[in-house]
Amino acid sequence: MNIDAFDFELPEDRIALRPANPRDSARLLVVRGPEGILEDYTMRDLPGLLRAGDIVVTNNTRVLKAALKGRRASRELDGADVAIDFNLNRQCAPDRWSAFARPAKRLKVGDEVRFGDALTARVSGRSEGGEVELLFNRGGTDLSVAIEACGEMPLPPYITSKRAADERDIEDYQTTFANEVGSVAAPTAGLHFTPELLSSLQSAGVQRETVTLHVNAGTFLPVKAERTEDHIMHPEFAVLEESAASVIRSARSAGGRCIPIGTTALRTLESAAANGDLLPFAADTSIFITPGHQFRAVDGLLTNFHLPRSTLFMLVSAMMGLQQMKRAYAHAVANGYRFFSYGDACLLLPNG
Repeated sequence: MNIDAFDFELPEDRIALRPANPRDSARLLVVRGPEGILEDYTMRDLPGLLRAGDIVVTNNTRVLKAALKGRRASRELDGADVAIDFNLNRQCAPDRWSAFARPAKRLKVGDEVRFGDALTARVSGRSEGGEVELLFNRGGTDLSVAIEACGEMPLPPYITSKRAADERDIEDYQTTFANEVGSVAAPTAGLHFTPELLSSLQSAGVQRETVTLHVNAGTFLPVKAERTEDHIMHPEFAVLEESAASVIRSARSAGGRCIPIGTTALRTLESAAANGDLLPFAADTSIFITPGHQFRAVDGLLTNFHLPRSTLFMLVSAMMGLQQMKRAYAHAVANGYRFFSYGDACLLLPNG
C-alpha cells in the first residue's frame, strides 16, 4: 500500500506533553466490531468493558535513561572538545550499544566520548542516518548503573521539541509493571495502569500475563519509503515464556479474549504465533503488521493514538480497517482526546 493512505490531519495542540494524573483517569475510546462503532469511556471503565475469562498481556520492559550528553575528546587538528547528544538505540553486547548521535558528522570511528566523570566510550562503528556504535569502558550491570547515573529519560522528539525531560518523567515514563531493563522508549499503553486498576481487572475475572519486548528508538523513526512493502523495521528483542504462552492458549480455548496492552505486546505475541500456534519465543523480531495481516494470537488491542504515516497506525488499521481507524481518529481529534506517548487510549475490539 502507499504510505500516503495512512496520513491524517492532527492539530499540534492534541499532542500530550504530560500524562493524565492519575494515570487511569485517561480517556478511552472503544472502537468496536466490523463497523467500527465508537464509544467514549475512561481507563477506569476497562474492567467493565472486558469479560471474566479474558486475558490482558503487558510488556514488563523497563526504560533506561538512554538520552546521554557526551563530549567528544579533542583531536590533534581541532584542539577542542565537542558536545554530542546521543540516544541509545539497541544493546549489541554487554559493553556495546548502537546510538543516534547529533551532530553525527562530528564523529568518526576511533573517537573517544566522555559521559560525566566515570563513563567513557569509543566510537567503534557508524552508519548512514546518524547511527553509531559505542564501545563503553564497562559492561553488563555496571554499564546500566552508569548510564542511569548520567542519562535522562529518552522522551520522544515530539515532546522534547516542546520541553526538556525533567524529574517528573522519571516516574511518568515508566509503567507500573516495568522490571526488565532494556528499552529506550516506553511501551506507552502500559502507562495508563495503576495498582488500583490492575486490582479491579483481577476482581472482574480478567487474567494478566507478561511478555518482554525491549523497545528501541526505531519506533520513532519516520517511514521514508513510499510503499509499505519497501519499509524495513528495526529489530527488537522479545520474549514470551512457555508458562505465559500456556496460560494464554488455555484462556482462548475456554472462550476468553487475548487483549495485549500496547503494540509491543501484540507484536511479541504475533511473532510467537507466526507459524500458527502460540509458542515460546526469545529472539529478535522485525514483524511489520499492515492491512491484510492475519492475526493469530490476539483478539483485540489496547493502545494509544499514533502518529500519521507511522507503522503503528498501520498496525491498528490492520486490526480494524483503515477507514474505520481514520474515522475513529477524526472523532478523537474533534472530541479533544490527547495523542501519542502521554496521551489517551483506544480499545480495539474487532469482533465486538
